[in-house]
Amino acid sequence: MSDEPDDAVAAAPDGAEPVSAESSRAEPVSAAPVRAGADKPVRLIGIVVVVLGAIFTIAGVTTYVLVGNTLADEQITVADDASHFAGDPVDGPFTAYVQADTIAKHAEGIADGKTYAQLDQDDPRRESVMDASFLRASLFTSVLAFGVAALVAVLGLILIALGWALMRLGRPSPTT
Repeated sequence: MSDEPDDAVAAAPDGAEPVSAESSRAEPVSAAPVRAGADKPVRLIGIVVVVLGAIFTIAGVTTYVLVGNTLADEQITVADDASHFAGDPVDGPFTAYVQADTIAKHAEGIADGKTYAQLDQDDPRRESVMDASFLRASLFTSVLAFGVAALVAVLGLILIALGWALMRLGRPSPTT
């Protein structure tokens, strides 16, 4: 007999039992059986996420429409000298932004490039520049509201898709 291990038995460290080549082979690992009812929490979470997504989507779309209608009720028209949308009603985020930008140009022209804070307190132009500043802030607030409403609506759609995926994952698998 030789000191080298044969193919059937692998060399073991000092003092350990030799391991046969067949027993050292890893057996295929199968997925552990899922206990009955383990899919219910995933499905329940999926349903909750879909409902939240629907609420977000409805809230976002409703807010977007509400802001647009409220802005339209003011009957503001984009100035004729605006860079875009001249003569269009201000009822959306783009027309509101362009009108705010046009108001800023008009205020700069009135105040010779100065802001409200830079004008002397007794300057007669100060009130017009202040009004322009307030109008711009209101229009930019509506632009922000449109953006947040759109974000919430899109997040709602993403939540609906995620919830749907969770519900599908939580479906009981067919027994074999």
